[in-house]
Amino acid sequence: EVQLVESGGGSVQPGESLTLSCVASGFDFSRYDIYWVRQAPGNGLEWVTRIDIGCLETYYTHSVKGRFTVSRDDAKSTLYLQMNDLKPEDTAMYYCSTGWMESGSFIPHYRGHGTQVTVSS
Repeated sequence: EVQLVESGGGSVQPGESLTLSCVASGFDFSRYDIYWVRQAPGNGLEWVTRIDIGCLETYYTHSVKGRFTVSRDDAKSTLYLQMNDLKPEDTAMYYCSTGWMESGSFIPHYRGHGTQVTVSS
């Protein structure tokens, strides 16, 4: 059974930091590009960052560049997202996911249940 289990979310004030983790099982994690995506209430899925197989490349959506850092530990089948200088607009449910982009939208394949991040003063 494929599982992706996210953790590390919480409620923080603007400017604070959080580190999200995602532990994968049931598939060969090391052979997939992995995304962090998020969904705010009333919005669709937004891709946040992608880390390629072997950490060869990382990509970030413009709004998080310089604040978020993605990493992976294939030996532990674990994905991380270090989020610094959080802003209220970062409030969303965060998911780790395999998938692909199609016509500007993210199409998930394997996806976890998510971890909530709330940024508010």
